[in-house]
Amino acid sequence: MTRPLILGTRGSDLALTQARMTEAALAEVGVDVQIEVVKTIGDKRPDLKLSEFALGDNPVVDKGIFTKELEEALIRGDIDFAVHSLKDVPTELGEGFEICATLPRADIADVLLTTSQGNSVETGMTVATSSVRRARQMEWLYPGIKIVDIRGNVPTRIRKLIENDAWDGILLARAGIERLGIFTPGQSSFEFGGATVYATELEPSQFLPAAGQGAVSMEIRSDNDAARAALAKINHEPTFQRVAAERAFLHRLQAGCQTPVGALTWFEDDGATLGMSVRVFDEDDPAAAPHECIARAKPDDLKGLVDALTQK
Repeated sequence: MTRPLILGTRGSDLALTQARMTEAALAEVGVDVQIEVVKTIGDKRPDLKLSEFALGDNPVVDKGIFTKELEEALIRGDIDFAVHSLKDVPTELGEGFEICATLPRADIADVLLTTSQGNSVETGMTVATSSVRRARQMEWLYPGIKIVDIRGNVPTRIRKLIENDAWDGILLARAGIERLGIFTPGQSSFEFGGATVYATELEPSQFLPAAGQGAVSMEIRSDNDAARAALAKINHEPTFQRVAAERAFLHRLQAGCQTPVGALTWFEDDGATLGMSVRVFDEDDPAAAPHECIARAKPDDLKGLVDALTQK
């Protein structure tokens, strides 16, 4: 009897939901899975800002705060593969690791949540986010917005919004609140903890998402051929092509989690062409306008696409 594959995941509600999505997809192709929860440093220290993990005697750089312990479990052989929100995965993986599959991508939009009706973005609002990409885009698109930091999982952040009268709104990915069943597409409001929360989706072509946003990915040790073969059965190739392009652009920039970059991809000509729009803010000059560019190439020509984006 073949043993089940061990799936490693963080323990948040969203991470477990995505793990169960992966488990269900594998079950449909006859692959048994056992879920193993692994706590990451990002989960253990919700009191720290994301930028603070790179400080001190044992710094954790880039988005390894959400993946480091899972990769250590892969090295030990405790798990066969890890399931991640792809936007949380460092652009450059360590030697011996690879992203080998993705589930079909969810909607990539960001959503502004507020506790006041008529929740269009207005000058003078105070908006909470932990993302430098969201912060810089909000400040650039809506001058006069005040940005404050927030940590915690999705439900915790919504509770903080409800309980904090000094905040006008928070920014979250639509994919997360939709997967948790908190938000239904097309809704303008929902009930949470006895309060009404209002939702405004931000158009992705205007407010560019993070590279990999909305994508659930699987990471393996490169020498685990059995896991790779099993996960290939559920890989959604259009999603995989799009996020590969987005991550290739970040890699060219040597961008980390504190680099404010937005990236949007799409297919044209019945999938024969992959388009990509990027918006890159200067890390050192908050007042500088972002660099923006659009390019197109064949889906398998990632180098050509990235060259076009970085040379314009």
